[in-house]
Amino acid sequence: MAKERSEQEQNRDSGAEHHEALSDQHLEPQEHEPEVEIEEPSAEEQHEAEDALHEEAHSAEALKAQIVSLQEQIDIQRDTVLRSQAEAQNARRRAEQDIDRARKYATEKLLQDLLPVVDNMERALASIDQGDEANKAVIEGIELTRKSFLDTLAKNGVEEVDPTGEPFDPELHQAMTQVPNGDVEPNTVLEVFQKGYRLHGRLVRPAMVVVSKALS
Repeated sequence: MAKERSEQEQNRDSGAEHHEALSDQHLEPQEHEPEVEIEEPSAEEQHEAEDALHEEAHSAEALKAQIVSLQEQIDIQRDTVLRSQAEAQNARRRAEQDIDRARKYATEKLLQDLLPVVDNMERALASIDQGDEANKAVIEGIELTRKSFLDTLAKNGVEEVDPTGEPFDPELHQAMTQVPNGDVEPNTVLEVFQKGYRLHGRLVRPAMVVVSKALS
């Protein structure tokens, strides 16, 4: 019995020592990790970094200048395109106007050839004795033919220029002679020898007229 008690005490003492050893291990202070030293860049490295920044700034300025140049070229090209479009539109408009004028005045030469026919009918009417009953049918026939002829011309844009009693206009009239006359203002059309004609507003033939002048 005494021997068993002695072994139990030894085991208890051994366990206590082991526990104290473990406690001592936990209580020992842990070593601190070494601090990392930050190395300052050298003067050469700083110079290289500054050079790199300058190069980047220079590249940015060059790129900006290139963008401005490209934008100017784009503006020039746009302006060229707009001018070309405007010129094309103007050319097309002029061509359309030329075609319209050609169509409107295509009959001008034919009209110039036909006007003497009207002149001859008017001369015939002026030469026939209006008071003679024997001439009545002839006069009516010429009048109807003349009216029908003029109506056809009017439908095709032809109008008479008969300036009797109007001021003389050198743009529309051709003065054959001047006659002194105190009853009207000077340069008044007294008589029309031959009527003028316009085609769609454009003068084809001026009226041949007698113009008044002041009494001397």
